[in-house]
Amino acid sequence: MSIGVWAVIALLILGNAFYVAAEFAAVGVRRSRVRRLADDGSYFAQRLLRFVQSPAELDRYVAVSQIGITVTSLVLGAVAQASVAVALAPMLVTWFGFDAETARSTAAVSVLIVFTAVQVVASELIPKSLALQYPTEVALATVLPMRWSLAAFRPFITLLNGSATGLLRLFGVQAGAHRHLHSPDELALLIAESRDGGMLEPDEQQRLQRALRLGRRTARDLMVPAGRLLMIDADAPWPTILDTAAASPFSRLPAYRRERQNVVGVLRVKDLVHRYVASGAPESVDSLLRPFIRVAATMPGDQVIATLRERRAHQAAVVDDSGAIAGFLTIQDVLGEFLGPGTTGAPA
Repeated sequence: MSIGVWAVIALLILGNAFYVAAEFAAVGVRRSRVRRLADDGSYFAQRLLRFVQSPAELDRYVAVSQIGITVTSLVLGAVAQASVAVALAPMLVTWFGFDAETARSTAAVSVLIVFTAVQVVASELIPKSLALQYPTEVALATVLPMRWSLAAFRPFITLLNGSATGLLRLFGVQAGAHRHLHSPDELALLIAESRDGGMLEPDEQQRLQRALRLGRRTARDLMVPAGRLLMIDADAPWPTILDTAAASPFSRLPAYRRERQNVVGVLRVKDLVHRYVASGAPESVDSLLRPFIRVAATMPGDQVIATLRERRAHQAAVVDDSGAIAGFLTIQDVLGEFLGPGTTGAPA
């Protein structure tokens, strides 16, 4: 068998490996990383950016890879059977005394097994591992040949993608484009792997883990229950209100009237002190009370932060399904869950 045949076989194996690496790298690369490289002037990142930031373009990119993998695999099998198996059959007759038909069948099966094993290792497992370990580098290195393949396979991509979409619709399935999505558990695993790989410091990893958990904690989990709140009676005598505020470690106190469920506002201790110093004891604390916002007890912690920031509020009442106040929380309570205990400063 000639050297040319072996050269063709080697090129087909390399071509298969190329398309496998390009597919895994394109799906695994971070868009933010490619965008930053493109902004810094990287020629290859600029060519790759359109494919990773558009789900439709990424779908076409992956389709080209799959066509390339299929074509190179089929051609490799045909070349191996037409050359290697044909050359091996007479050797089996000479070495083992097989008849011609048995030798041809044995040669065909042997070539199939050997080349399948070689292809799985050299064209599947190795390029996949490299692409997953170095997604950015592999994606940049393969983008130009992939663009050429896109141009060459364009008619096939349109036909095959259209056929696949039509078949999926027949079964009531909406064809979706490839996206870079990760579940919270997958993100937690990525964070742990980044720490183990030296990309994150332990305290950075802890903060990121807390940020993931924050989205799973609700306002009810983060609040101080109403029964444990230090509150003031808005109708209480001024000395009583002043003594309660002075004894409290908090800078904001919910105020109620008649019963604790009837919260009428929030009193800032700073406002109380300024008013007392400026003009003495007022007839009522109503003029010092500030409105408060309400959040549902089921609201996730990250949405609580967004709501407090949007409303420029430091404190919110947590209400249950019946509308009753179940407790209060401050932005320090939520940030404490994110940053860890003892990192949010004085109590609110």
